[in-house]
Amino acid sequence: MFVKEINSTELADLLKSEKPPLLIDVRTTQEMAQASINTGKAMPLNTLPVRTNEIPKDEQVVFYCRTGARSGQACMYMMQQGYDNVYNLSGGIVSWARQGLPIEPMMFD
Repeated sequence: MFVKEINSTELADLLKSEKPPLLIDVRTTQEMAQASINTGKAMPLNTLPVRTNEIPKDEQVVFYCRTGARSGQACMYMMQQGYDNVYNLSGGIVSWARQGLPIEPMMFD
């Protein structure tokens, strides 16, 4: 299976669009507390199998992590579950930040 990728610039443009993708952060909560993309939903990779039902099949979904490895695993898992509109943020939040795009600590309830 081939994991579809999206780069930081493409994602930034999509997030400004009329119908932005669902953005899911698969890092640990400690990593998320340091820096996140503000519209990201927290879903650590180890919780993905029990939270798959929270991810709509009819929407574009972009997974991200620190460098793209864990989010690539998330995409592969979701594709095995029958999802075909999932994308991996190439280079993860590291690439996002290097492009000068905004990051902020994720707040948890």
